Amino acid sequence: MTHPLLTQSDIEAYQRDGVVIVRRLFADHVDALRAGIDQNMSEPGPYAAENLKPGEAGRFFDDYCNWTRIQEFEDVILNSPAAAVAADLMRSDSVQMFHDHVLVKEPGTSKPTPWHQDGPYYFVEGEQTVSFWSPLDPVGEASLRCVAGSHRWRKPVLPKRWLADTSFYPNPEDYMPVPDPESEGMDIREWNMEPGDAVAFDYRTLHGARGNEQAIRRRAFSLRLLGDDARYVERPGRTSPPYPGHDMKPGQKLREDWFPIIWRRSA
Repeated sequence: MTHPLLTQSDIEAYQRDGVVIVRRLFADHVDALRAGIDQNMSEPGPYAAENLKPGEAGRFFDDYCNWTRIQEFEDVILNSPAAAVAADLMRSDSVQMFHDHVLVKEPGTSKPTPWHQDGPYYFVEGEQTVSFWSPLDPVGEASLRCVAGSHRWRKPVLPKRWLADTSFYPNPEDYMPVPDPESEGMDIREWNMEPGDAVAFDYRTLHGARGNEQAIRRRAFSLRLLGDDARYVERPGRTSPPYPGHDMKPGQKLREDWFPIIWRRSA
């Protein structure tokens, strides 16, 4: 049976477009996620980053892979409907944890999040992937933007370093240039959202986010999950997240002691 937060049309849209809105996915967990982000910002992890150049207004903080040390994140990941909803969207019988991601844009941070696909940065590939992006503050205008159908493009988009604007790997010829979806007339999907709503998108879906011109901060929690067919792949450089010392080989499922199965479909 389809999860009550979804319709069959949602699942079909996700498969076709690579993106769909899931209302109230984390609605019962907004306060917990806010508390977790407060802890994350006061106690940053090893991958925390500030994403503005000197002279740029505001603050754009992000950090990931903190769910095993921040209790609120772990509780939400294991007890919210996210994994069950992900299974239906991916049409998967199991859901494997990949990582969490926190993004915070303070008021007056006009810098947008650059257009990118998540997949090329990761050491995992598959047809069954899903990322949830959920705002934890009222959003005065649509912020996350996704290009429908981009998960089916024949060539991945060049992954870049956000601050330096340089290629993330030494083989840029293997990728297509980063497009300009607005000027190229692409089908951009974006929604007005309430705290706890979530955009679900495939790792290969091109997406970006507007700057925060509001008078309040914009905190967002992202959760990256994997389905049955996800497998480890080699990249020509350090991935993001890097996960050093994992000892996995190409074609293997990700090791479950690091990336646990958090949901299975009953018979």
